[in-house]
Order: sequence, then C-alpha cells, then structure tokens
Amino acid sequence: MSEENKDFGDKAEESAKEFSEGAKKAASDFTAGAKEAFSGGPGGENKKMLAGILAIVIGSLGIHKFILGYQKEGIIMLVITLVLGAVTCGIGASAMWVVGIIEGIIYLTKSDEEFYNTYQVGRKPWF
Repeated sequence: MSEENKDFGDKAEESAKEFSEGAKKAASDFTAGAKEAFSGGPGGENKKMLAGILAIVIGSLGIHKFILGYQKEGIIMLVITLVLGAVTCGIGASAMWVVGIIEGIIYLTKSDEEFYNTYQVGRKPWF
C-alpha cells in the first residue's frame, strides 16, 4: 500500500513540475508579447492605436492622456469628468467626452510618423 502511495506521490510531483514549467513558459511568452505590443517603437503605431481607441471609447476619463505620458492633462480630464460632471449634472463630463472623441479621431487619422512627431516627440498635449 505504501508503494502505491509513493508511486502516486512521484507522479503527482512530476505532473506539478511539468505544469509549473509550462506556466512559466506561457507567462514569459505573454510578457514578451505585451512588451512588444506596448513598446511604441519608432513608428509609435501601437500607442497611436491604443490612445485613439481609448480616446473614442472612454475619452472623458483621460486614459488616453496617461497612455501618451501626459499625466497633468489626464488628471485634468479625470477631475473635470468626475467632480465638475457631478456638480453640473453631467455637463462637464459631456464636454470631456466630446474632447475625447475629437482627440481620438485626430489620433487615428494622422499618419504614424506625424503622430509620433506631434504627440510623442513634440509633446503636444491638447488636440
């Protein structure tokens, strides 16, 4: 009986090691893919797409500003949306929503080089 338990324990330990190695490889592959996707290399295409889509979908919260590295502008949009939006029954939030949509359209219609030079090198914070 103890021989059976020992064999079972060995098999379980071996299975756990295989699972662990597979999980480590999957995590490593995911990390490498995420770094590549969000690196925003010389073309800036990945940041352009991400910032443009976020600006259109949830632009009033200013998340696209944080993606591009504009913390001050992102905080301004977030505060206007939450605080001023609550005080004015949504007028402030609606204004920031319109700004987000306009910026998202502008981001997505620029060429990759123009976007990179304007928003990532030139650091133009608004429109």
